Amino acid sequence: MPTRRLPPLYAIRAFEAAARHRSMTGAAGELAVTPGAISRHVRSLEARMETPLFLRRSTGLELTPAGEMLAQSVGEALDRIAEATSGARLSRYRRLSIGVYSHFASRFLLPRWHDLTQRHSDLEIDLHTSTSPLDLLPEHYDAVIAVGDGTPQPGLAMRKLLPIATVPVCAPQFVSETPPDFATVPMLHARLRPEDWRRWLTHAGFGNRSVRNAGSYESLGLTLEAAAAGLGYAIGIEALLGPDLARGAVALAHPVRRPTRRFFVLLSAPRRGEDEGTRTFADWLLGQVDAP
Repeated sequence: MPTRRLPPLYAIRAFEAAARHRSMTGAAGELAVTPGAISRHVRSLEARMETPLFLRRSTGLELTPAGEMLAQSVGEALDRIAEATSGARLSRYRRLSIGVYSHFASRFLLPRWHDLTQRHSDLEIDLHTSTSPLDLLPEHYDAVIAVGDGTPQPGLAMRKLLPIATVPVCAPQFVSETPPDFATVPMLHARLRPEDWRRWLTHAGFGNRSVRNAGSYESLGLTLEAAAAGLGYAIGIEALLGPDLARGAVALAHPVRRPTRRFFVLLSAPRRGEDEGTRTFADWLLGQVDAP
């Protein structure tokens, strides 16, 4: 890249102040120098540009056409420098890129996002959500929230967040004192988790029941929405059902929960995990997981 040929910054500042005040004396007062110093800087800039920038009138300074153009450009440039350096001073963090399993984002992260922005207003994060593990590779992000079995992975820092246990849910109007007959209830399925019903039925002692397919959906979130609409029963992830249960969208259809060996985990490459912004996000997230 070629070296920029710039005039001295003190000459630019002197000219810009004189242009705003239409006075060498006013510029001198703002910059805490003498009027003679302002005049010398302006003359040096005029010599460099080989054109006058001011007309000296008895009533004060008047910008020439070249001076008008330069004053506008220089003013905008100094404004941008002031904004950029102010932003750098206010923010300790660089912008983060976080990959997140979609259902975790919608049910756990987003309901708590306001708390993060309140606590760390200068922490900027781009969330990238996906239902596919292939889209959540740690090397593509500062950190990812994915599903794992808790086994340490070479070259990655891992923090366990929430255990994955499954429970059946349905629309609140379907709940009664009598347990549902899982031989007849319509069962809704998330296409990415096709074995959830079979595994829960076996764990709960209903292994002889056939799995009835009353519809399959692209994501676990859509499956829960279908259950809330009264279209059937769904299997939900217990740790992420809080928002749906709290607003009465769904209710537990049976008390038995099926634990698994899987967890939601936070993964990051060690070099990125040492970044101050990544550490701040990780500490906040772990605090939310541990909160009652």
